[in-house]
Amino acid sequence: MNLEKIRNIAIIAHVDHGKTTLVDGFLRQTGIFRDNEMLQDCVMDSNDLERERGITIIAKNTAINYQDYLINIVDTPGHADFGGEVERVLNMVDGCLLIVDAFEGPMPQTRFVLRKALQQNLNPIVVVNKVDRPNINPHDAIDKVFDLFVELGANNEQLNFPYIFCSGLKGWATTVENEEGVNLNPLLDLIIKHCPAPVGNIEEPFSMRINILDYNDYLGRIAIGRVFNGEINAGSSVVLHTSDNKKIRSRITKLFTFHGLKKIESQNASCGQIIALAGFNQCQIGDSITFNEDTPPLDRIEVEEPTVKMSFLVNNSPLAGTEGKYVTSRNLKDRLYRELETNVSLRVSDTDNTDTFLVSGRGELHLAILIETMRREGFEFQVSRPEVIFKEINGETCEPFERLLIDVQDEYLGPVMQELGQRKAEIINMESTGKQAYVSAMIPTRGLIGFSNIYIRITRGNGVMNHTFEEYRKYCGDLNFKRNGALIAYEAGVATSYALEQVSDRGVFFIRPGTKVYAGMIIGENNRPQDLEINICKTKKLTNMRSSNQEVLVHLTAPIEMSLEDSLEYIASDELLEITPLNIRMRKFNI
Repeated sequence: MNLEKIRNIAIIAHVDHGKTTLVDGFLRQTGIFRDNEMLQDCVMDSNDLERERGITIIAKNTAINYQDYLINIVDTPGHADFGGEVERVLNMVDGCLLIVDAFEGPMPQTRFVLRKALQQNLNPIVVVNKVDRPNINPHDAIDKVFDLFVELGANNEQLNFPYIFCSGLKGWATTVENEEGVNLNPLLDLIIKHCPAPVGNIEEPFSMRINILDYNDYLGRIAIGRVFNGEINAGSSVVLHTSDNKKIRSRITKLFTFHGLKKIESQNASCGQIIALAGFNQCQIGDSITFNEDTPPLDRIEVEEPTVKMSFLVNNSPLAGTEGKYVTSRNLKDRLYRELETNVSLRVSDTDNTDTFLVSGRGELHLAILIETMRREGFEFQVSRPEVIFKEINGETCEPFERLLIDVQDEYLGPVMQELGQRKAEIINMESTGKQAYVSAMIPTRGLIGFSNIYIRITRGNGVMNHTFEEYRKYCGDLNFKRNGALIAYEAGVATSYALEQVSDRGVFFIRPGTKVYAGMIIGENNRPQDLEINICKTKKLTNMRSSNQEVLVHLTAPIEMSLEDSLEYIASDELLEITPLNIRMRKFNI
């Protein structure tokens, strides 16, 4: 295919700024779907967790035809915890669309994804999205984006970025502010004009890097990547260069190109195209496929190291093995190491205990998604509290710091600032409009663990918080905060309304009447700093005497619903989180 007629572009943005919705518009308006075909929103978010949470977790690619051009589009995650997905797919493209919300402007994770794009020497096209909303200032958003480019050290060509106004939801784009467009053609024209064609030499031997892995029950593992040089035919014999410098010769059993959401079987492909190859059962992300053993492999993908770690343990609670399908250490180990094949920013290592594995990731959400995925697959296990990973840099102990952006009502600003002070946050900027306050701060990652729940309580659910990893800095000392003690079940049984009412003044509960409990299980939070064991299984004594309050109903305060992320942030260093397909339970480690 003519290189000049190919465009490879990634869509990057802060989470929930409209990347996937914009891709929906491209697919609808370029004839990918039939007119009578039933369509769903965020069609690229094929993962159940992505649809439930409304975020992109795994990078995916699609292709559209516009005029006589082939445009390969890669949809990337917006959350910094999935930055490994962004880093590995930016190697496939020659340009990118930076999506910015017209109301919010650049956010912390906009900084993260933009920095990665600039490091790849990409020239972004800025798309000011959601301009159909009221009370927006698109040019203010553009000014802030320009300031961010300058701050991140963009060169003159990158600073001279083109921009366009867009409504991904309504499916139009325009170069004129305050003027509603007709369709997305102006944006597609801008892509063709400003995104360079891929560079490659069709005369050189074939070479490609694996950036994405897929799987098919009939074909096995499928390697997806961009062809950098040469051309390839289905059935050709090629060489796989692995991470341990092995050279494995194999035959391409199937070759696919992309059209919309489908893989189209093809007989050949050439440099500049994004293709999928079957026939390599040992391939990993970052491996290269070349024409022969003498063709040098491409540089491996460089991904930033993890910043947070936790232990994954075999479940040994009193209810172990009653709710899960995969419960042994062998099951757990096989599943964790299998995750390494596609999750490039994850690390797994064995420990001295054969039932415990150390798992490191880019953040709490990164690890929480893995945990949730495993429990839905039927795994039962335990995890410890997340801990940051310290590094020795120039002889000094350093820890990860994150950039925190807070949007809060003025009336809650005082308590929020007090809490940030206890967590060693350094305030960079603070603005107030009289009703709303905007705070930008640098805070150690340790200080963010457990902060989300407290922030929601302080602001009564009215505050907005975003954060992203910034850099490693010198260790800032111990943090001056501590949660209250836990309410711990005294014996095994079923929680009763009568028992819960008797101890309702002790604190707040995480369980309801009828919940199965065991000794050592955390059932609530104490009003005081120390832990407290209570009996919540006792029932009312029956007598043959009629009581004056016999018919009085028990009124209980609604318990706090603890999600997986809430529980991970809540548990202390001497506590564990029990994960099963049916339940999430907190328990003391030493009981």
